[in-house]
Amino acid sequence: MSDVPTLSSPCLGDARVCVASGCELGEGPGWDAERGELRWLNILAGELHRAGPAGLDHRVSPLDRRTSYAALTHDGDYLLVAENRLSRFDPQTGESAAFLPFEDDNPVTRSNDARVDTHGSLWLSTMGLGAEKGAGSLYRLHRGELTCLRQGLTIPNALCFSADGKYAYFSDTATGWVMRWALDAEGFPERNRDGAFIEPEPWADLRQSGGGPDGAVMDAEGCMWIALWGAGRVARLDQNGEEIAHVALPASQPSCPVFGGHDLTSLYVTTAREGMADPQPHDGALFVIDLPGCQGAAEPALRLV
Repeated sequence: MSDVPTLSSPCLGDARVCVASGCELGEGPGWDAERGELRWLNILAGELHRAGPAGLDHRVSPLDRRTSYAALTHDGDYLLVAENRLSRFDPQTGESAAFLPFEDDNPVTRSNDARVDTHGSLWLSTMGLGAEKGAGSLYRLHRGELTCLRQGLTIPNALCFSADGKYAYFSDTATGWVMRWALDAEGFPERNRDGAFIEPEPWADLRQSGGGPDGAVMDAEGCMWIALWGAGRVARLDQNGEEIAHVALPASQPSCPVFGGHDLTSLYVTTAREGMADPQPHDGALFVIDLPGCQGAAEPALRLV
């Protein structure tokens, strides 16, 4: 991957610290509109963070394992995507209960990226604890049943979906590409005559972006906002996968963006200090930038039945 970033797109501004959470590996941000709060994970420490849209009332719930995402369900609780297990979590009491095993027979992996699709089903991924090549997989949890969609990935990321439900997007960060996958009417990848999933197609080439494609989210115009790990920025890609704008952060390792706030015009970004020999004060914080000219697409709640 090139060390020279492509910075030809206009910069929409610099993100500011919203919560100085100091996460080693901040990830999986989500916006809970009913409660009016953000949630995100510190994966390696096993922590669920929550705060109001201005960063106030920050609180941390300790979890019993590495956890990468908390999907809001139709019942108002969270489904935790974690190492070896999916669990139901009550945000009021802090109590959790096992829901499904998740690669519990594989000691090499942990959970990584996840996002709810337009059908209310959850796409989720695993990766090697040491980012071992090809150790990761991609799954879909549809009405309580877990299906493996793809294996042999290294760092699966950038899970998000077109508003019409026709495409899923994902990246194997190590490749520098974002892929696009055609979906059927039920939201699964389309199959060929032999019943095998049709291969996804290359969509966005980020090998010259200066960073690795990490977490991503779609906006109301069908554009993707994708964190570029190592580049200190989040790029906005148009529907052809071309970068048309970006926002900058005073932290080099942004991991995932999400739109939040009552009108979904604030972009929040998790960051990480993982692997840094000399982390700076803002590394690992939750950042925010107000983007009144852009609006996020609301993420559906997870349907488990």
